[in-house]
Amino acid sequence: MSKVHVFDHPLILHKLAILRDTRTGHKEFRELVEELAMLMAFEATRSHPTKEVEVETPLARARGRSIAGQEIAVIPILRAGLAMEVGITRLIPTARVGHVGIYRDPETLEPHSYYAKLPPDIADREAMVLDPMLATGGSIVACADTLKQHGCRTIRVMAIISAPEGIKKVQQAHPDVEIFTAAIDDYLNDHGYIVPGLGDAGDRLFGTK
Repeated sequence: MSKVHVFDHPLILHKLAILRDTRTGHKEFRELVEELAMLMAFEATRSHPTKEVEVETPLARARGRSIAGQEIAVIPILRAGLAMEVGITRLIPTARVGHVGIYRDPETLEPHSYYAKLPPDIADREAMVLDPMLATGGSIVACADTLKQHGCRTIRVMAIISAPEGIKKVQQAHPDVEIFTAAIDDYLNDHGYIVPGLGDAGDRLFGTK
């Protein structure tokens, strides 16, 4: 589990509890997902390298630090990952954004890819894959497959809630991929939903159920 990071920041835990609540409407739910994504990205980028820079203040020259190393590509998995992208690009506005479309067959629970549009220099960037729920792990594995086919070598997954089964599947298929999550829940039910989870993230985000 060395590649799995579970956040315990009080603000993340507080917002996650509200997000789970069935009484939380889709407007507040969407805002919470954006806020959680921003807070999680703040924590996940803590180890990023920096370099010394010099800037001119109104009074004198000053030394500071600037982000160094690989630039970031934010890759939301359609459709639920879109809300997370809003929060992260607000924090990292220079990030390039790609999109990967994957849907899960409701009967077999197997992932099916239908769309991929990635930055042309994805092979030189760190990919931050976004999906609120890491459930069966199939979508994340399929997304990582696509990224690696395009030459991407550094992949990080940001999932608000994860299931043990999904984490195991991702680690077996892509042991080099890091997973950042706010919670590891108990198990998947027969329909592939995380328990206790929060229901269908896409439906709750967009008010489609």
